[in-house]
Amino acid sequence: MNAAPTFDALIDRIDGDAIRVRWTDGAWTGHEFAARIRGFADTLEGVGAQRIASRLDNGPEWLALDLAIRALGRVHVPLPTFFTPEQVAHALASSGADTLVVPAAAPVPDAFAALPARALGDGMRVLLLPSRPVALPDGTVVVTFTSGTTGTPKGVCLDAAALLAVAASLAEAARPLSPKRHLCLMPLSTLLENVGGLYAALLSDAEIVVPSLGEIGYSGAAGLDIPTLLACLHRHRPDSAILLPQLLLALVMAAERGLSLPDSFKFLAVGGGRVGETLVARAEAVGLPVHEGYGLSECASVVCLNRPGAMRAGSVGRPLPHARVTERNGELHVEGVRMLGYLGDDTPAEGPIATGDLGHIDADGYVHITGRRKHLFITAFGRNVSPEWVESELLQHPAFAQAVVHGEARPFNIAIAWPRDPAADDDALRAALDDINRALPDYAQVRDIVRADAPFTFADGLLTSNGRPRRDAILARHADAVDACYARHASEPAFFDHRQESAA
Repeated sequence: MNAAPTFDALIDRIDGDAIRVRWTDGAWTGHEFAARIRGFADTLEGVGAQRIASRLDNGPEWLALDLAIRALGRVHVPLPTFFTPEQVAHALASSGADTLVVPAAAPVPDAFAALPARALGDGMRVLLLPSRPVALPDGTVVVTFTSGTTGTPKGVCLDAAALLAVAASLAEAARPLSPKRHLCLMPLSTLLENVGGLYAALLSDAEIVVPSLGEIGYSGAAGLDIPTLLACLHRHRPDSAILLPQLLLALVMAAERGLSLPDSFKFLAVGGGRVGETLVARAEAVGLPVHEGYGLSECASVVCLNRPGAMRAGSVGRPLPHARVTERNGELHVEGVRMLGYLGDDTPAEGPIATGDLGHIDADGYVHITGRRKHLFITAFGRNVSPEWVESELLQHPAFAQAVVHGEARPFNIAIAWPRDPAADDDALRAALDDINRALPDYAQVRDIVRADAPFTFADGLLTSNGRPRRDAILARHADAVDACYARHASEPAFFDHRQESAA
């Protein structure tokens, strides 16, 4: 690999006559992009901004703002647009942000209405915040908020070297396929898209396409309109994109139903949750070039990736050059690129980061993820079950849109689920469950379904900001229905005898 890049060098290579940024109704050449970066930097410098929070939709201005902050060596605090007012207030206070960049036309919350403001370009404004001093680790250039399992996400502090090391690894990994147009399908406030969709794409000299989230088909934290997504893909015909598992499933199901997908794809990186070997095989069968990976914010995003010429089904690939992965007592540990610390916490201890992810590394160095240590449950017969594994099987079936598997100290497992077709009757869901259970060992099979009373959403506290289920909240909300489900099966001795034999 070449020498480690710097942000100054990254910004310098933007300048030129070629198109570097596209969106639905416009484009910037390298010259225009670089001029916009310099203009934003001048404005931020003029108001004395040091820690700049942003709450913006995807678009070219997001890219230029982020790189302007990098050019100044200041701190960027990207906030998802779907954060609640309470989460925004928490993020601003805990990071010590002194400015907030918002769309010029967006209504300003009452708490910010009287703050001094300055125009930033044509479509944004900078609000000057009454911040209080908050200590950050030396070298911090970004504070990214993890999704977390509570309403107050953790802020992860990262330096420039960490961001660029990961970006350089990703650019090198994709190089054999030469992707020259990257479509940002995830919010740019997500570290994965920020690093992989902006920095890595620039290092690859690729065009970056940044439609708004609404033009992609998103609504809120978890809603997705498939026809809108397909229209976006055909409009922009990308070579590369980053997908969450549910987005990949949506594309696979569309293709399996005969809908057309662009033939331009060269490199589709998939991560952010358990994908499942079956879904990857289905994706390959419909011609999608899927490369499953794995990472975490504490390690500046991607750690492992299935790369061209180095792929293994069922794995998340080998570690990228900047990372080293080991396994201790079933849990994965990562060394190499790492965070500077969490907001408000002491500097983390030296040595490998314990990820909390369960898995193993095979003889050829491929990493396999099986679930989360904190989610592992033990059935009444002493069998360890990783719910993510079983849930991935459920969610790959057309019958189920959302599911959380439960069986802690119980004689069998159940799933709290929301069907893909809310009109599907119980017989249809049980038939689907029978299909799924045939591929699972007996201790992991799901005995029955508890229908969720509504889809799990971020707004009602049942999903994290990146769409993962908040298990305790979902179980608490459906506790009576779960208890009733177990009670219905309490008089089935044949079932319990079978389980006891299997556990013996």
